[in-house]
Amino acid sequence: MPEAQANIRVRPLDELDIGAIVRIDERITGIYRPEVWEQRVGYYLRRDPEACRVAEADGKVVGFMLADLRAGEFGLEEPGGWIERFGIDPDWRGRDLGRLLFEAIVAHLKAAGAASVRTLADRGDTRITGFLQKLGFAPSPLQALEIRLAQPPGEQRR
Repeated sequence: MPEAQANIRVRPLDELDIGAIVRIDERITGIYRPEVWEQRVGYYLRRDPEACRVAEADGKVVGFMLADLRAGEFGLEEPGGWIERFGIDPDWRGRDLGRLLFEAIVAHLKAAGAASVRTLADRGDTRITGFLQKLGFAPSPLQALEIRLAQPPGEQRR
C-alpha cells in the first residue's frame, strides 16, 4: 500500500513513461498491451506532448492522462481539447490524482486557445462517468453515433 504522504508531482508525458502506462493499464484491465500504448503515446507526443500529463508519486508514475487540442472536427471550428485516455494505478485512487492531471491539462489547453474540453465515455461505466461528472463534465449537444461492423448494414440477425 502506498505511503499516505507521498511526494506527488504532475509533469508532461515523456516517451520513457510508456512502460509505466502499460503497467497501470494492465493493473486496471488485466491485459498486457504494450503495442497499444506505444502507438497511442507516440501519437500524442507528435501532436502536443504538453497536453498529456503523468502523475508521479516519489518519482514513480502512478497515473496518466492523454489529451490534445483539435479544431475542425465534427463540424466544430472552435478549438477544443479532447481527453482520450487516462488511468490511475488502483493503489493510488482516491487521492485526487485524476483531478490534478485534469487541471494541468486544462491549464495548457486554455493557454493554447481551447474553448471547451470534451471526452467520450461509456454511460454504463458509472465509475468513469462519476469521475468525469465530478470534474464538471456534462452531456454535450454532440451525439456519438456508430455502425457495428460485425454484420453488414441492413442484414438481419437470425
